[in-house]
Amino acid sequence: MALRACGLIVFRQLTPPPADNIQYLLLQTSYGKHHWTPPKGHVDPGEDDMATALRETQEEAGLGLGQLRIVEGFLSELRYEVQGRPKEVLYWLAELKDPGTAVALSEEHQDYRWAGLEEACTLAGYKEMQDALQDAHQFLLAAEKQ
Repeated sequence: MALRACGLIVFRQLTPPPADNIQYLLLQTSYGKHHWTPPKGHVDPGEDDMATALRETQEEAGLGLGQLRIVEGFLSELRYEVQGRPKEVLYWLAELKDPGTAVALSEEHQDYRWAGLEEACTLAGYKEMQDALQDAHQFLLAAEKQ
């Protein structure tokens, strides 16, 4: 059985469109290779996936549901192996309502960065995460045109 984790790709828009003002929140882990990812974590027994994503975002970045707007219609599913075990991560897309809201890191992370798509993909490093960020960005661009 695959490990299961859920999280939110949190973004903010510093000014109204154009879309190059979209920035994504990435957190740098305090452990291992200090990789960068959006807030995410393992699903607790009996917890649903969205509840996990919201809980982990609150715990890891200090951002709660009152500060976020979940974007309907977007879900990215990543599948990869960690130490020889399959892992599945589900990401929803969430906009930070007030772009100036402070991020409050947990002990699990040592740094955070708001980054445009190109920098976010460079920081993320892993192709699966880069693809998820690019898909989120394309989704937001398409929604702006409607």
